[in-house]
Formats: sequence, structure tokens, C-alpha cells
Amino acid sequence: MARRLPPLTRVVPHPSDSPPALSVERVRGIVFDLDGTLVDSYGAIAESLNHARAAFALPPLSEDEVRRRVGHGLDSLVSELVGPQHVDAGVRMFREHYAKVFRERTFALPGVAETIRELRRRGYGLAVASNKPARFGRAILESLGLLEHLDDVQGPDSAGATKPHPEMLRRSLRALDLPPGAGVYVGDMVLDVITAARAGLPVILVPGGSCERDALKATGQRVLGTFSELGSLFVRPAPAA
Repeated sequence: MARRLPPLTRVVPHPSDSPPALSVERVRGIVFDLDGTLVDSYGAIAESLNHARAAFALPPLSEDEVRRRVGHGLDSLVSELVGPQHVDAGVRMFREHYAKVFRERTFALPGVAETIRELRRRGYGLAVASNKPARFGRAILESLGLLEHLDDVQGPDSAGATKPHPEMLRRSLRALDLPPGAGVYVGDMVLDVITAARAGLPVILVPGGSCERDALKATGQRVLGTFSELGSLFVRPAPAA
């Protein structure tokens, strides 16, 4: 009999996890999440997860079922959807398959390429901090022609921790040579609000990932209609202190 999926857990920020207010005029650098913010790689993720599930005689899941549970790190995803007793083997099988399919099954989200290029042209420092391993993140960004516009790419393999731990955001800020007040984090999940708060960064949210717009709006943070709106928001980086 197929194992029933556990219910979705809605992440709700604690009052202490409230990011500082955004001051657009102070921003000199922007750090982005990856999956659901810059790229759609859910097809590759779902295919690789189902590859691992098949090894344990579990039926395949739809891309939508997988999408809603992505973002908390691979160990968490495999534990939830393959089984806590299969994490080590499941992660290994996932990564082996993902390495074969992620390039052809990952796409830049609408408006991302143009906006990233324009923000770079205007002089903003740009980085990525994601729960996807940095080695995969860099390969994806390179294949999409985005890596050359970025100063840094962080993941749990480079930072030593997954979000909501703030270490990867702290590393991104150091790479950009910025204090938290001169940066902003752009993500697509409630988890990104918590992570930004713990790093002392303001946050902007864009729909496109595993969280519904209503859940994003419930955080009280700024939620954009499209990624391209960043181009209208960030016109000129603040001068260096």
C-alpha cells in the first residue's frame, strides 16, 4: 500500500522573525533565492524525487504535489516524501538522477534574465542564496547565461547550513562587501522572510514558487506582482558609505 503523504505544514513567522523595513534608497546589493524566484526547476526535482521513490516501490507524485513541499532542503524533502528511514539512500539516488536532467528541465522564470542584466548594468551587486547546493545552483545559472551577472552563489554545501539559518545570507553580504542595511533578500517563500529577518535583511517576495500569494501577503512583507517590477523599484544603487 502506498504511504500517504503527510499534511502540508504552513510555516508562520514568529513575531521575532520580522525583517527590518526596506529603504530602497539605501540598497546597493540584492540577494536572490533560486528555485521559484529566478528559475523553475520543479520538473527536474519531481522527476528525480520520483526516481528515488520508485526504488522503494512508492508511486510517482505529480509535479504540483512536489512543488508545494520544495524549499526546505533536500534532506527534508526526501524524508517527507520518500521516508525518514530512506534519507541517505534517497538523497543519493535523487542527486544521481538530478545531475542528468537538471539542465534541460530548468528554465528562467519570466522577466528574470532581462531584469538581472539591467540591475547589473545599473551597478547593483547581485548574489544567490538558496537551499539548493551551490554546485547545482552555479551550473544552472551558468547554463541559463545568468552566472556572469552574479558576484556570489551560496547553498547549504558552501554555507554549512540550510535556511532559515542566516549563514548563507551573511556570506552573500560579505561577498558583496555590504552591511545588512545596504542589502535586500528576494524570495518566494515564507521561509525566506524568516531567513532574512535572522540575517537582519529586509525582504521582498515574488510569487512563483511553493507558497500561495495569500500566504506571502499574510507575512506583511512587500509582495510583487512580477519579478520584472524589481527593475522599477531599484533604479540606482546607493553610493558606497
